[in-house]
Amino acid sequence: MTDKPLSDRIALITGASRGIGRATALELAKQGAHVVAVARTQGGLEELDDDIRALGGAATLVPLDVTDFDGLDRLAAALRARAGKLDILIGNAGVLGALSPLDHITPLDWDNALKVNVTANWRLAKACLDLLKASDAGRVVFVTSGLASLARAYWGSYTVSKAALDALARTLAAETAKTNVRVNLFAPGQVDTRMLATAMPGLDMTDITKPEAVAAKIAELCLPSMQETGRLYSYVAGRFLDFQTPA
Repeated sequence: MTDKPLSDRIALITGASRGIGRATALELAKQGAHVVAVARTQGGLEELDDDIRALGGAATLVPLDVTDFDGLDRLAAALRARAGKLDILIGNAGVLGALSPLDHITPLDWDNALKVNVTANWRLAKACLDLLKASDAGRVVFVTSGLASLARAYWGSYTVSKAALDALARTLAAETAKTNVRVNLFAPGQVDTRMLATAMPGLDMTDITKPEAVAAKIAELCLPSMQETGRLYSYVAGRFLDFQTPA
């Protein structure tokens, strides 16, 4: 009996070259999954591949910007031709956007935040949904933020895009409820990443959660035994949270 719970499973993760994405790719590989690593940075992907090989794992490197929607379609087509299924999809790639008052955000910055944080995840899910349904236990995790429900001043493009991502995930979960696909959201809280350092310059990272810690929990949401769907898992709270019921 294997001690690797994700053996023989194929896992696609975006934003895989650094931070939470890189740590999660390594964790999935450690647990036996073949990792399809998507990121813009070729060098970062090659370093990830070296580390996965050192673990005895295997990866397919896909240097691709998630806003290249035709590229996402080609990626799904390649998976369809080579494997006929996808077991795990992790939408991790994201951008911070402009930290400015709403009336100071440029249309270009606004559109880019929505394009990366929401539309790219929709396009990827759309392209891969039949592959996930072909799995005996398709698992989807979208990395979101607790800020999506806080509406903090000056974080407009980020919080709006993450709130839209939450709605996207819950809708997809509702539409796949009677299939083998399970769709959940993961809110990591503050994590020692380049994005956090950019958002909060000078922040002491000594006691800030490391990417490896949250990666282990994300991997749990990808297990075939995970039956929750349409839920938000908060790493800070250590549990699934209930969404507010509309009045």
